[in-house]
Amino acid sequence: MKKMKVLVTGASGYLGGRLCHALLAQGHSVRAFVRPTSDVSSLPLDENIEFSYGDVTDYSSLLVAASGCQIIFHSAAIVEPWHPDPSIFIAVNVGGLKNVLKAFKETGTIEKIIYTSSFFALGSTDGYVADESQIHSGNYFCTEYEKSKVIADKMALDAASEGVPIIPLYPGLIYGPGKVTTGNIVARLIIERFNWRLPGYIGQGADKVSFSHVDDVVQGHLAALNKGRPGERYLLTGENASFMQVFDICATISGTGKPRFSIPLLVIEAYGWLSVFASKIMGTLPIISPPTVNVVRHQWAYSCDKAEKELDYKPRSLKEGLGEVLPWLKSLGMIKY
Repeated sequence: MKKMKVLVTGASGYLGGRLCHALLAQGHSVRAFVRPTSDVSSLPLDENIEFSYGDVTDYSSLLVAASGCQIIFHSAAIVEPWHPDPSIFIAVNVGGLKNVLKAFKETGTIEKIIYTSSFFALGSTDGYVADESQIHSGNYFCTEYEKSKVIADKMALDAASEGVPIIPLYPGLIYGPGKVTTGNIVARLIIERFNWRLPGYIGQGADKVSFSHVDDVVQGHLAALNKGRPGERYLLTGENASFMQVFDICATISGTGKPRFSIPLLVIEAYGWLSVFASKIMGTLPIISPPTVNVVRHQWAYSCDKAEKELDYKPRSLKEGLGEVLPWLKSLGMIKY
């Protein structure tokens, strides 16, 4: 396998950090593009990694970072269901990709762009399981994040049709050990559940979400670099399940009791509004917000058959994945059982 100079945007993030580790393990040289204020403690100290500081919304800093690189893994994004400044989603998630595409044309050295999109870009799947052929209707968005990812997805596909060697990847709801960030919503909800701040199920279990273990998604990105076809979409999803099933699996693994009741979504939504109000005062982002409830009111079930066939993608079961998450959270002292 050819060893290359690789730029990773969002390198200090939950997915980006683990991607840097995996790329180094394969012998590539990594340029980690991070903001000056980013926490880079989870990134490796290795002679083959260098840091380039800037922001994907700042084209000049991105161009400097991309210079001399052959591959761009564009994983930088604002991954939140709610933010006090909704314009940030378009600025980062759309503007960032726009700048990456501009840098591709200006540098002249980039051979491939691996773009981390999201299952949200394809739209909800109420009552069925979708594949890569689904195109978002664009008529309704549960969150500003979803809207930004839909706009960016069209930009990526338009670029591909013009000959840009870009491969869009669509992970499901990413979970797993590594970092307890706002992007790792599954870990955060498990923490709430085991600390009795979330005493019951969320809704009636009608939601279906495709859960993707972070390390499976990383391997899917590496496989896309080596085997992916430019312009083709690949779903890096996993087991389709409800949060009710997540809590039940966690109870089985930990030997604790399952929740005995369900919390109606209207109550969760009211709690979300209170959380938003509190977050504005405290300056923190809420775990649950009204847009989160909008998402849970729909199903997001997808098939990863194409990635399994073309990329040899092998997603682990939710039981196996959660069997790694619970001991990890316990080791950090965040949950007890």
